[in-house]
Amino acid sequence: MEHTPPRRDHNDKEAVSTATASATPTDDGTFINASGHREQLDRNFGIVSIICYAITAGNCWVSLGGTITIAIYNGGPPGVIYEFIAVSIYYWLIGASIAELASSMPTAAGVYHWATITGGKYGRMAGFFAGWWNFLGWLLALASVCQIVGAQTVSMYAAFHPEFVAQQWHVFVSFLAITWISYATVLLANRLLPMCESLGGFFTITGVFISIVVCAAMPTANGKPHASNSFVWKDWVNSTGYSSNGFVFLLGMLNGAFAVGTPDITTHLAEEIPNPSVNIPKAILAQFVIGFSTTFFYIITIFYGITDLDTVLEESTRYFPLAAIYRQATGSAGGTLGLLILSFLPLFIACIGLYLTASRTFWTLARDNATPFSDFFSQVSPRYRNPANAILLCAVFSTLLGCIYVGSKTAFSAFVGSFVVLTTLSYLTAILPHLLHKRATITPGWFWMRGATGFIVNGISVAYIIVFIIIFCFPFSLPTNPALMNYNALITGGLTIFVAAFWVYRRKEYVGPRQVTLAENEMLAKDAI
Repeated sequence: MEHTPPRRDHNDKEAVSTATASATPTDDGTFINASGHREQLDRNFGIVSIICYAITAGNCWVSLGGTITIAIYNGGPPGVIYEFIAVSIYYWLIGASIAELASSMPTAAGVYHWATITGGKYGRMAGFFAGWWNFLGWLLALASVCQIVGAQTVSMYAAFHPEFVAQQWHVFVSFLAITWISYATVLLANRLLPMCESLGGFFTITGVFISIVVCAAMPTANGKPHASNSFVWKDWVNSTGYSSNGFVFLLGMLNGAFAVGTPDITTHLAEEIPNPSVNIPKAILAQFVIGFSTTFFYIITIFYGITDLDTVLEESTRYFPLAAIYRQATGSAGGTLGLLILSFLPLFIACIGLYLTASRTFWTLARDNATPFSDFFSQVSPRYRNPANAILLCAVFSTLLGCIYVGSKTAFSAFVGSFVVLTTLSYLTAILPHLLHKRATITPGWFWMRGATGFIVNGISVAYIIVFIIIFCFPFSLPTNPALMNYNALITGGLTIFVAAFWVYRRKEYVGPRQVTLAENEMLAKDAI
């Protein structure tokens, strides 16, 4: 196995070496975790709360529902359904690839750590870029979900005020409230977060179940017909301007990827849950099984509840897209409000979860001197028992992105729309070298795909990522214009130039994560793996 050279730890102020004798702590009496850093965070989460965190922060059914009026242009309802199935299959394979890396190296750094180790002699640079791509992706995801929740609150008000005309600043005010309430919760209620995420899991499951039942039953109760089977399953509608329906199908998979493309979300809590080598892969499995099954039945149900698609598309430009669909399905303002609340509650808790993910990701970069002001951002607050400075940074940048939304909705969408490309690039940076080194650079963990299975799963994952990163940068429709243009390539490229410039500036001082021998390591803390 290849090992990266030792480095200075900003928290320990000294490097920690690996060992293989009896269980004793380091010289200062502390134990390390799988990252090679000493234990600083409390392992408050358990298997139930981490699974609830995964399905809440991932929040697949609300995420797809919130973008469904965009997705519907790529084939109509059948396109949304079949594209979701296809992209889910690919992300299952990516999820499996992520799970075995997380099982082998269960650290909060996630892809940043894995890319460093699997990258061999290029690991320092690969890990640096992977870590920054991953963090920037999660930061944009945080801002995106805060905006969706903000739009939901405005839509809930509008449900009882037909004369109300929503403005972008209305959403921004709600955006600010959601952003800073979530920040305060993550900062001040660290020990209560597992309970909070468990509550989010409850809201996610019960919310989708009640939504499915209501949307299925209410049209009949109101004497209105459901949509036809042909409308839901057969009537392909290409409204993109592209002549190739096959390409439209592939391009439409971006919408499904926005909903399911979060396989690493639980890996960033690896230092806050006991036995992460076992529990993180279990959480990833639960996230995909529950996320796919609930979302699949949910989108089918709401499509059957649509009686006037043109009205839905028109109203979705002013309000949260699901509001128009719920209004048609239930036939009442009260029913619309009730269903919006059922999606609002888990999505609000998802904002809290995304703060956890984004802040932990940045914190792990800072403790390896991979960020500006690393000494400041690598600190863990002894009072709050969390990386308080990193959490604050996420809140500030989320607010700045919200300010962009007030000035230009198109510019904001350009930034947050790059979430999928950035995070997927980070996955590629860890999985591809793992495959090229014949899966031999790491010690297998509790979950490991043996024999040809691992090569096939990793190979398909890499091929999918490479092809679809290119496809996801094509214009959404033709002919295009500045308001409808796909800016993924521009935003991703611009942010990558920033990362490259900072790499040139910091590379002499930066070493990056190192590989820690997991088996019988004398300094590993209890439950660290």
